[in-house]
Amino acid sequence: MTLRDLLRGRFAQLSPGVRRHVLHRLGRYAPWEVGFDFTPPSLGAGEEIGPPDFVGIGVQKAGTTWWYQSMLSHPDISSHEGIHKERHFFDRFGLQSMGPSDVDDYHGWFPRRTGTKTGEWTPDYFSYPWVPPLLKRAAPDTSLLLLLRDPVDRFRSGMAHQERMGGARDGAAIADAVGRGFYNRALSDWLAHFDADRLLVLQYERCMADRDGQLDLTFRHLGLAPHRPEPVDRPTPTRGRVETLLSVDVRNELIRLYSPDVAALAERLPQLDLSLWPNFAYLASGVDPPPLGPSPESNSPTRRP
Repeated sequence: MTLRDLLRGRFAQLSPGVRRHVLHRLGRYAPWEVGFDFTPPSLGAGEEIGPPDFVGIGVQKAGTTWWYQSMLSHPDISSHEGIHKERHFFDRFGLQSMGPSDVDDYHGWFPRRTGTKTGEWTPDYFSYPWVPPLLKRAAPDTSLLLLLRDPVDRFRSGMAHQERMGGARDGAAIADAVGRGFYNRALSDWLAHFDADRLLVLQYERCMADRDGQLDLTFRHLGLAPHRPEPVDRPTPTRGRVETLLSVDVRNELIRLYSPDVAALAERLPQLDLSLWPNFAYLASGVDPPPLGPSPESNSPTRRP
């Protein structure tokens, strides 16, 4: 083990807050943090830039990092070293205007080898209503990817992530986590700006059960040949994490809140398999939801995040 590897290992053992403090003192910020420099990176040998060929738009805590890494195994997809999968380029334009030079800068964040495709996956985009028209301006021909997960499980995992990262668990954080689960509402904003055939909707649960089949579907959507990658580690629980448990009352209330939206989503997307979302499988049969007790599907500490 090199000294660099040793230092990286020690650094990874620090708490998220301490790691952020150290990086900020060094002038290093993540793309989702205020202070990040959006100046495009320098091109490598044989690289060219342009609008992204694909943009993953959501959702948080649905295995998007795993899926993006699986996609990168395709020989016709380029990934520039050192660039995070989440560009977060449009976040700030909810509070300021985006001009032509900003569009050029956005294109500069997508270096790729000639003849290959490249893109990003920023899960926050799906929940930001100002992003669809801006992305349409910056990359009108891009292909969109959307990875969904049972919204109750997504909420639980989102709150667990918030807690692990040392974030607040106040009303604003809870409201944000709840709001991210109204998929049909957010999807309406996107389909107002992009044709439906530009969007591929995947289900996290189906991807977990049939990775190769769903990857084939993904590559086909991007106009790429089928490819069988080496196994990429699936999402697994973070060792030593504090799990967020949902009481029966909270889970019942979330199901009540989300059910109209999930029903509308299933009507909009006939391919959506509600049997993969146990909290909402009852909608497929048209019966009332059963009384809920403690659910190992949602509350088990060994449940994947």
